[in-house]
Amino acid sequence: MKLKVACLQMDIAFGNPEQNFKKAKELIEQSIREKPDIIVLPELWTTGYDLTRLNVIADKQAVKAIEFLKNLAQKNGVHIVGGSVANKEESGVKNTLIVVNKAGELVHQYNKLHLFKLMDEHLYLKAGSKKGIFELDNHLLAGVICYDIRFPEWIRAHTVLGPEALFVVAEWPAPRLSHWRALLIARAIENQCFVIACNRTGYDPTNHFFGHSMIIDPWGEIIAEAEETEQILFGEIDLNDVEKIRKQIPVFEDRRAEFYR
Repeated sequence: MKLKVACLQMDIAFGNPEQNFKKAKELIEQSIREKPDIIVLPELWTTGYDLTRLNVIADKQAVKAIEFLKNLAQKNGVHIVGGSVANKEESGVKNTLIVVNKAGELVHQYNKLHLFKLMDEHLYLKAGSKKGIFELDNHLLAGVICYDIRFPEWIRAHTVLGPEALFVVAEWPAPRLSHWRALLIARAIENQCFVIACNRTGYDPTNHFFGHSMIIDPWGEIIAEAEETEQILFGEIDLNDVEKIRKQIPVFEDRRAEFYR
């Protein structure tokens, strides 16, 4: 199954949800002109890393973001891997990835498992505990958030269940561009799946974000890579390639999980 993917590599207004919703709508509507099957947004696209004010600006139960994405998905007949948003729940604020299908239905929510202490996430966010596995058009897929890709055992816990593509939404800052590229390519090769990674661009008061959103095939070959500026990255993936590659080099069949503990 061939799918056209659009990654919205947007500059996020620090702590300004209203402005960010407006920007996201503009980019989604702009991307629709190219008729993508799936649109992907970056991590914390509604607020950026304005962590100290999340109790005030976070989206309660992610209601506003979910309705926003559902409406645009249904209106345009497109699946949306809606990045992640600051989601205010009774237990605290979580970094929640949202997936809606082209019928405007909420498919899945995933709460970031690994909190990045270098950016103080652990002080303001609550970690999740469940996997980011979901289905679109009867294809099993997975989604994770930024720092998660540094934990190959967490990614493998997903892909061993069969997902054909891994979506990564991120606010990955400079200067670690080489890490970003190497980790994404490695995750694609070792898990024999497509990797669709949407990073933000621009600046906040303490960080520079370099973009370089990427679409990578199961061999680790780069299908498309953005530059540093705000842009929409398009690429086509063929999910049928995954089964062929997994048969050619049967990594999952040859695993010896009993020795990995």
